[in-house]
Amino acid sequence: MLFLSFLRTIKFSLQDSVRNIWLTIVTITILILALFSVNMLLTVKFISDAAIKSIKERIDVNIFINNDAKDEEILALKARVSNLGNVKEVRYVSKDEALEVFRDKHKADIGVLEALQELGKNPLSPTLIIKPKDTDQYESLITSLNSINDPIIEARNFDDHRTILKKINGITDKVSSAGIFISAIFIAITILLVYNSIRVAIYTHNREIAIMRLVGASNWFIRMPFVISSFNYTLLGLLAVVLLFYPFLNLLQPYIDTFFIDYNINVINYFSDNFLKIFGLQFFGLVLVNTVASLIAVGKYSKV
Repeated sequence: MLFLSFLRTIKFSLQDSVRNIWLTIVTITILILALFSVNMLLTVKFISDAAIKSIKERIDVNIFINNDAKDEEILALKARVSNLGNVKEVRYVSKDEALEVFRDKHKADIGVLEALQELGKNPLSPTLIIKPKDTDQYESLITSLNSINDPIIEARNFDDHRTILKKINGITDKVSSAGIFISAIFIAITILLVYNSIRVAIYTHNREIAIMRLVGASNWFIRMPFVISSFNYTLLGLLAVVLLFYPFLNLLQPYIDTFFIDYNINVINYFSDNFLKIFGLQFFGLVLVNTVASLIAVGKYSKV
């Protein structure tokens, strides 16, 4: 008997969706836009987080050593720097190694190589390349390095990376804030639309609801078709988003590969690896929101 009642509520819900087909289409379309905007926010956040992580991993601090410094002095300075709290690694690059790297980097630039040959000597300095453990503690590392006063230190290049980190964090904050604002607008519109679609459905079924009350139908039997309708809206909207979003990601990925060369940022793999987590949470979240909106509308306009 309970199963039969459930089938009847499903039938009632489907009939209502068909009778108000345009309202159903508009509701599902808004749901699709809301979910698409949320997933776009996730995409932007993933790309920015992955890019920031890759950039931070490449950030290092260079201490340039005087050309006349002795090897034992350089190694002593290296050991001193290695003992600092936020230092992950210190690599010593000799003059000859620096020259080899420089030649390899400019192998296509004949003018630079000819100028180097005309110079007749190695103009590069030995260098200590320092990688921080945590770039969020970059300022404290710079303070510690600035406190080291050694006569063999020729120069340091701290400020450029500090500026890059500030710009990266500023861009990330702005993108996240804009994405959250846009998604919140679409979600608010979705709630209002579901609420009003249930309200219209109740109005068109006023007579049926009155008859149900007369024959002794329970409040939940009257409410359930509208709750099921909101569930159907969510399910159809989410399926449509999945079908639309993956082709969109396939179009987007080549541009990401071109823009973020050598960073290995694959947004398709991210969504595929986290498919159940991402779309499952979106589904249950929207079901909860739409169910609450439906129950409020049913309680207010059907007097049950």
